[in-house]
Amino acid sequence: MVEPVTGLDPARVRANLEGISEVAGPDVEILAATKYVPGDEMEALAEGGITLVGENRLQDLEAKHERWGDRFTWDFIGNLQSRKVKGILPLVRLIHSLASESAMEQLSKHSRPETAVLVEVNLSGEETKSGIEPDQLGGFIERCPVPVEGLMTMPPFVEDPEASRPYFARLAQLAAEHGLKRLSMGTSQDWQVAVEEGATIIRLGTVLYA
Repeated sequence: MVEPVTGLDPARVRANLEGISEVAGPDVEILAATKYVPGDEMEALAEGGITLVGENRLQDLEAKHERWGDRFTWDFIGNLQSRKVKGILPLVRLIHSLASESAMEQLSKHSRPETAVLVEVNLSGEETKSGIEPDQLGGFIERCPVPVEGLMTMPPFVEDPEASRPYFARLAQLAAEHGLKRLSMGTSQDWQVAVEEGATIIRLGTVLYA
C-alpha cells in the first residue's frame, strides 16, 4: 500500500520542478499527480511552483478543488467511470482517460463548450489496463462527441525506463496518424524517455516530492 505524501517541502518541490523543467523543455507540461497528496499538503505544491495537478478519483477531486480550486489547473487522470463523468466535467480542464462507449455517452449528455479529452490507448494488451485498442482508435475518435486533443497511455511498470520507449514511440505514431497534438505519457520512473519520444504532458509524483 502506498503511503500518503506528507511533510512536503515547498523549496524541495520547486527545486525538483525546476530541474525537471530544464530537461523537459518549455513545450512539456509538468502535471503533479496528487492521488496520494492529502488536501492539507496542496499548499506546499502551490508554494513550490506547481500549477497543473491531476486527480484520479472524483471524491478527492471535489474535496481538493473546493479548497484549492483557484490555485491550480485541474486535470482528471484516473480510470474514467461513466457515472462519474457528470461530476468531473465542471472541475477539470482535460480528461486524460476516455476509454469506453459508456463514458462517451455521458460526455454527449453533460459536456460543456470547453470540454476536451484525451483517449487512453492500451498498447500493452494487458487485460487489467483500460484503453482503446490501437486498431479501434480511428472509429472511437470519430464517434466522440467532444474534441479529442490527444492520446494517453500507461506502459507496463518496469524498472528500466528504456523498456517503456516502444510504447511511447507507438503512441506518438498513432497521434500523428490521427492529427492529434497532445501526448500524455511518462511518469516518475520513465518521464525522460517519454519526453524524448514526444510527450507534451508528463504525469509526475514521487520525483517531484522526494
